[in-house]
Amino acid sequence: MKKTKGKLALALFMSITMLCGCHREFSSPPSNNSSNVSDSYSDSNSSGNSDSNLNSDTDSNSFISSDSMPNSSSDNSGQNSQTPDIQENGTPVSVHGQLSVRGTNLVDKNGNPYQLRGMSTHGLTWFPDFVNEQAFLTLRDEWKTNVVRLAMYVDEWNNGQCYMNNKQGSRDMLEKGVDLCIKLDMYAIIDWHVLNPGDPMKYTNEAIEFFDSISKKYADKPNIIYEICNEPNSGASWGCNVKPYAEKVIPVIRANDPDAVIIVGTPTWSQDIDQALSDRLNYDNIMYALHFYADTHRDDLRNRLKNCVNGGLPVFVSEFGCCDASGGGANNFSETTKWLDLLDELNISYCNWALANKNETCCAILSSSGANGGWTENQLSESGKWIRNRFMSY
Repeated sequence: MKKTKGKLALALFMSITMLCGCHREFSSPPSNNSSNVSDSYSDSNSSGNSDSNLNSDTDSNSFISSDSMPNSSSDNSGQNSQTPDIQENGTPVSVHGQLSVRGTNLVDKNGNPYQLRGMSTHGLTWFPDFVNEQAFLTLRDEWKTNVVRLAMYVDEWNNGQCYMNNKQGSRDMLEKGVDLCIKLDMYAIIDWHVLNPGDPMKYTNEAIEFFDSISKKYADKPNIIYEICNEPNSGASWGCNVKPYAEKVIPVIRANDPDAVIIVGTPTWSQDIDQALSDRLNYDNIMYALHFYADTHRDDLRNRLKNCVNGGLPVFVSEFGCCDASGGGANNFSETTKWLDLLDELNISYCNWALANKNETCCAILSSSGANGGWTENQLSESGKWIRNRFMSY
């Protein structure tokens, strides 16, 4: 195994030297051609429901997404602290190592079922301040999470801050987040955040180039999970669009990193997992994305999930929110509890949308609060308080 070889090489070196959404409609983003990733931009969605502005229909196949205009913030709330020793504290990757898929379960290096629970960033180049060590350390040590999903938008109506118009800036922010997760011994999901266009095949060549490069860079790191298309939508089907795209991208990753878990989005903003159930990909260590927003997606989608898992489909909820699919409205914690109780029962991993301070129901941090971690109760939104308490209850 590649990770084992790396460890043996390191041990040899040390011994010698004595050293070591869902139907969504988006509001028009502001016209901004700047490539400065530290500016604020309109982010029209973030994967699953709340990452743009969707029409919040009530049926389980409709969403609205919440990543639109971010709010500026002024308060930096984190306190500097020294990163705790990874091995002494039994942090996630040191304990559980390389993950894989066995049956419907995500399992750790010992073959034991393991559940990832964490936060998804908002669009990295819209909220770059949240990609910092103290924020991630707070998530790990205070919130008791073990994974960060890094949402790198591919192309939102030619907005200058998305990957297609700012490849280097987007890549730099993504790698900063991945490197922080590695330093803090957390798992990192590299999210190729397809929302617009709805068909992931539009940028297949760019996806191949990106995943070839990024998987070469991180091939020896057991921390990494690849999410190759966030939320196929607008008529993109499994058989005609998503599966053919995945069959081109997955072998590129596998050539560099044969062990990593890969998450594949499903049609209708990652709700139609049943399409994948009947026509699965022929690769190991593949999981299929389901996204929900608890006040919009209820029993119908939960029943679909149960049927698919009973049918043997490994599912990963790489994005969910406690509110409706627009990312706004009221939180529905009763429905969220039903969802998360079911995910716990089925050993399904999940990430909450979103680690950001946009003035929006689904964002965990209040718009008046800063990005530097150490958040107090009065710096969290209603959903932020609730999800933090849920994480801490495990």
